[in-house]
Amino acid sequence: MKISYLGGLTPQQFLQRHWQKKPLLVRNAFPAFRDLLKREQLFDLACRDDVQSRLVLQKRGAWEVSHGPFTSRDFRGRPNSKWTLLVQGVNHVLPQAQRLLLQFSFIPYARLDDLMISYAPPGGGVGAHFDSYDVFLLQGSGRRLWQISKQKDLRLVAGVPLKILKNFKPEQEWVLGMGDMLYLPPHCAHNGVALDGCMTCSIGFRAPSAQELAAQFLIYLQDHLDIRGVYRDPGLTLQQHPAQISDAMLRQATQMLGHIHWGKQDVELFLGRFLSEPKPHVIFQRPSRPLSGKNFYRKCNAQGLYLDLKSQMLFCHDVIFMNGEAFRPGRRAFASLSQLADGRELKPHTDFDQETRVLLYQWYQAGYIKMGCMT
Repeated sequence: MKISYLGGLTPQQFLQRHWQKKPLLVRNAFPAFRDLLKREQLFDLACRDDVQSRLVLQKRGAWEVSHGPFTSRDFRGRPNSKWTLLVQGVNHVLPQAQRLLLQFSFIPYARLDDLMISYAPPGGGVGAHFDSYDVFLLQGSGRRLWQISKQKDLRLVAGVPLKILKNFKPEQEWVLGMGDMLYLPPHCAHNGVALDGCMTCSIGFRAPSAQELAAQFLIYLQDHLDIRGVYRDPGLTLQQHPAQISDAMLRQATQMLGHIHWGKQDVELFLGRFLSEPKPHVIFQRPSRPLSGKNFYRKCNAQGLYLDLKSQMLFCHDVIFMNGEAFRPGRRAFASLSQLADGRELKPHTDFDQETRVLLYQWYQAGYIKMGCMT
């Protein structure tokens, strides 16, 4: 099915022609789009300690970056030019932001990072740069000039707190207004400058580096390996140099480490846990007065249930992953839970088997799911 916000392309056509390949500009991608929140509400979010935010200031040609949480005084009397506020993970606190993300569900949730909203007065921006991930830039109120380049020179300016391109040479440029959207693949050099006071939504997709995956996988193995034995040397002989590591010790250590093995299933369990693990600042709010299991099931049947905005739920083969935990339910439970993972909600009068009920109640108590319908 062709989708207007993909420029009349079907999701499959977009993936084949543009995803990780080339930019796409869509005028009036979301004709009815309006800012998800007011400027002052964005400032309030930046003052919360459970929300990540940054303030970027360009002053006399120099760049400054400060990190939240901020106070209301940080925004009072601020000059009307050359600064930008960026607030990450707005989809964790605003249902309307989560609903916007669902428009992009043709990209797997395992690749989704978050929805960031930025505000900048005229002249504000974060400098010419490139990202290592895919991003959809949806313009809210105001206008922003976007310049892009396919340049191979990605050297950065030294000694600044931002990754600013040293030799940015724009090849194309457009002014985006309310509802316009620009998709950029990884390593596409770009520069955005506010022409008016403007809000921009950035829908970003994570792309972990091989180094990050390897480091986290080794941590996972450390927590899950069970290698028996201890170093022994009953035949130890006198060494001429006491500081020397002997060949015998090297051989035995090599043999012991050779017992470290992993396979496809280990990678599956690691990846599901890693990709669904909440970021360090995320805190789930447990119900202050939790319902009994019986009352919980009764309300779910009457009202439905949905994932908390902060929850990340994935599945692979017969394993369900919820916020960094792995579960291997039976076939019937897996069918219900994978439906919840895909749609992020279950409608009223959904029939749950006993295993599903137990897991849902456990997640309700942890604050991972809520009763009712997504607003």
